[in-house]
Amino acid sequence: MLPLTTRAPAKINLTLHVLGRRPGDGYHALESLVVFAGSNAGDLLTLVPGPALDLVVSGPTAGPAGPTDDNLVMRAARHLAAEIPGLKAGRFHLVKRLPVAAGIGGGSSDAAAALRLLGRLNGLDADHPALMAAARRTGADVPVCLDPRARMMRGAGETVGPALALAPVPAVLINPGVPVETAPVFRALGLKVGEAHPRAAEAHPAIDKVDGLDALFARILPARNDLEAPALTVAPVIGDTLAALRDQAGCRLARMSGSGATVFGLFGHRSEAARAARAIAAARAGWWVRATLLR
Repeated sequence: MLPLTTRAPAKINLTLHVLGRRPGDGYHALESLVVFAGSNAGDLLTLVPGPALDLVVSGPTAGPAGPTDDNLVMRAARHLAAEIPGLKAGRFHLVKRLPVAAGIGGGSSDAAAALRLLGRLNGLDADHPALMAAARRTGADVPVCLDPRARMMRGAGETVGPALALAPVPAVLINPGVPVETAPVFRALGLKVGEAHPRAAEAHPAIDKVDGLDALFARILPARNDLEAPALTVAPVIGDTLAALRDQAGCRLARMSGSGATVFGLFGHRSEAARAARAIAAARAGWWVRATLLR
């Protein structure tokens, strides 16, 4: 059989409100508007059908991705195999281009890509319940990455809203090359089990009907990422990346994605985003910088 291939795009949290820590399981309850990056900001995953499940990783960030046997691609495949007896699989080849531990769901997007390819190989519909069950067992961000389109994510990632018809947003993504693990950021947030976030009562802006970029910017500007302040205590360099974006002409909003350290700047035009990316990349040779479209 011919190889199957799909992209694993970067996941960007345009907003991320922390509602509190749930009393039952201790997980942080979130409300987040999630979008996905264009073709120049993502990993690539190929599946060659065969008798044995295997994974090969290459690419610029293959080293920091960790042991292949514990990769989220392999975990997702094993979880789906537990749901579907006799699941056909094969050898995955992951070309890793996204920075690791970066707040953009690289591993989660890779895992979701693996589930999509296995679904295609085994004739499973995109909405087959086994795919979502395997996604939830693999990681909190995997369900929202299964069908990578703009949507709201709630709870600890288990509740995923319908796809949203948002206009493509010109953006610049920056990662300063400093891995930031999620756990220390949540610890720095400092919520106890059962405790609500101080701003939990402030409703997230409604995003279901937004016509055009100006309307989208107006909705998300008053929103926030509640993990940005604690992440700055873990990795102060995030402040430098945000400042670099805010200094660029045409930047409408600069904010951190996920638990960091990747940040994004939103622009009204692709040309503005491209100019900003060139200027920042020239000034900061060690940073990962991409101009892209978010949708």
